Amino acid sequence: MNERPLRSRRRLHRTGFRLLCLAAFALLAMPAFAARHNDTGFLNRRVTVNGNTYRYQVYLPENWNDHSGKWPVLLFLHGSGERGSEGMDETQIGLPQAIRLHPDRWPFIVVMPQVPFSHHYWTDPDMMQMALAALDQDTKEFHGDRDRTYLTGLSLGGYGVYELARFNPHRFAAIAVVSGGVFWSYRPERWHESAILPGEYARAIGRTPIWIFHGSNDNVVPVREAQLMYDALKSSGGIVRYWEYSGWRHNVWDKAYANPDLPKWLLSHSLKDDPKLPSSAEEIDVPFHPVPAKINPDIYDAYLGEYEDQGTVQATIYRKGDRLYEKNRVGDSIEILPESATSFFYPTGSVTRLIFEKDGDGAVRGIRYRDDRHEEYWEKRRESR
Repeated sequence: MNERPLRSRRRLHRTGFRLLCLAAFALLAMPAFAARHNDTGFLNRRVTVNGNTYRYQVYLPENWNDHSGKWPVLLFLHGSGERGSEGMDETQIGLPQAIRLHPDRWPFIVVMPQVPFSHHYWTDPDMMQMALAALDQDTKEFHGDRDRTYLTGLSLGGYGVYELARFNPHRFAAIAVVSGGVFWSYRPERWHESAILPGEYARAIGRTPIWIFHGSNDNVVPVREAQLMYDALKSSGGIVRYWEYSGWRHNVWDKAYANPDLPKWLLSHSLKDDPKLPSSAEEIDVPFHPVPAKINPDIYDAYLGEYEDQGTVQATIYRKGDRLYEKNRVGDSIEILPESATSFFYPTGSVTRLIFEKDGDGAVRGIRYRDDRHEEYWEKRRESR
């Protein structure tokens, strides 16, 4: 019997077995690697600081990957209603909600730590340390750009923004404060320092560009807090914008984070370029809704009737004297005000618009219903034409 062919076959079998094992090991290892480095969206995270572990979330844009270079990073601090230990409630309102509605507007790695539901505030040193630890962890792992790192927060988080910016004056390229301040509710005696305290924060923040949003009728954080900070930042030669929303209460984050210019403004700043920027101050009163246009009410007659979508009446347009009204599909009526001869808005501060469209002969054929999230088309019923 010839032993050489047999030994050769055995060597081939052993070699093939080794290759098969290596291939199997590689296949088993791939899903874990891919899951870690290719998953995007809102991801569960943990960070350990001083022996305490905190749950939180990070958002990665859909086109993020390991080979896409450095990404801008945005640290978001939530409000008091989103405190907890599950690491998820902080993604429910404000910036995270705006990201879900318009992910294309927010090409950032967004770090969203969470304050435990107890006595803690973002202004506590251990909470600031935890937030920065989460920021450092995700900046390193997901290739964040330290020159394009930004900071924002709402309400309780707005107080935290001022505090983090105060103690880390060269860490953030730009910051946005929504419904926040520096006169802590649990330290009411701070109001006695109203002539001193804003100036101290302004000098510490220095020339970091800052955009402040606040409601004129805020019943939680007095609008005076925002006004004092704006005045102090302006006086100290800072780079500051202040938008005050007339008629709005505490939840101006719905308006602030829906503003498509906010992410563009953040991205226009970097730690490399900002030292060259001149001092500037902008103060704008944002009206609750536009000033109604002066329209001849005779044109309203062409708009009257029922408007439907796939056979279901979505709106009935009617008039009372010189005023035009919409009754929705559940029977609620509201006046609609003219922005132009064809575009109407609700007197509630809503961004929704009802736009009447006409055919080639000038006859009204339908309504284009448009808000910040989507648009629909409702066709005018034929018997209403």
